[in-house]
Amino acid sequence: MWHIYVVECCDGSLYCGISKDVQSRVQKHNSGKGAKYTRSRLPVKLVASAPVSESKSLALKAEYRFKKLHKSKKIVYIRVGLENFLSQNAVMDAHDPGINSGA
Repeated sequence: MWHIYVVECCDGSLYCGISKDVQSRVQKHNSGKGAKYTRSRLPVKLVASAPVSESKSLALKAEYRFKKLHKSKKIVYIRVGLENFLSQNAVMDAHDPGINSGA
């Protein structure tokens, strides 16, 4: 199962990613072997995560949509739970012909 996760960096910025093993991925970030963005912003702490799908493609689409949000919206979804974001994301996928048609 793929999960979406959000970590808070030491400078207060947020980083979003996907992983099958969130705890291991956060440890990788903190060891300096994670994403380039987080390497200069250590340590990071996990602030939210939620299961997305067995499909990596759907998880990547959710990650992309989350990263496009303004920070204030991201904070709201972190507080209320990423599941709320994902449920809205699923509704958007169902109404986006480009996503369902492979275009």
